[in-house]
Amino acid sequence: MTLLLAVCLGIGLALAVGLRPFLPALLACALARGDAGIDFNHTNAAFMEKPAFLLALVIGTVALVIAERRRPPEDVASGPFGAAVAGIGLALGALLFGGALQDHHYAFGVGLIAGFACTALAEAAARGFFAATRRRLDRDAAATLPFYAEVAALVLAGLSVLAPPVSLVALAFLAWLLLNQRRRAGRKYAGLRILR
Repeated sequence: MTLLLAVCLGIGLALAVGLRPFLPALLACALARGDAGIDFNHTNAAFMEKPAFLLALVIGTVALVIAERRRPPEDVASGPFGAAVAGIGLALGALLFGGALQDHHYAFGVGLIAGFACTALAEAAARGFFAATRRRLDRDAAATLPFYAEVAALVLAGLSVLAPPVSLVALAFLAWLLLNQRRRAGRKYAGLRILR
């Protein structure tokens, strides 16, 4: 695999984990365990293929779903639990990107940094998008948003393994989404300053 394809794979997996951390990571690690498009053997991320790690991802998925069922998703996202989940997502994104690069004999450390950045971008874009969408929906409709985020993250992770260049489209879209959110927020605060 060329460097470009390895980078695209890493970008896609890191972005997917930034949208929702556990299920996309579980998919990527399960595929790596079966050597299906990705393989972490002989990399610093080899532990991610182990059954114990896969079980930890399943437990994380269940814990996140339970937390979101018991409390409104906005409370989960903004509280200490949300901060912990975001931190886990950043670590997973960094490891997946690093493993994807090292699998093809490129630098693991560079992948860690790039994975951290891609995951942070996806988390910021998703947080803003889902918060704005949640405000426009009634409570029942808003409760389905985590499901849609999970599906989008799984699809992105799967497509990143099957057709890595797809991740460049996702990267461009999430960057555009985040810039748009920042621009709107800037206009809103400028309007508030004028009202004073």
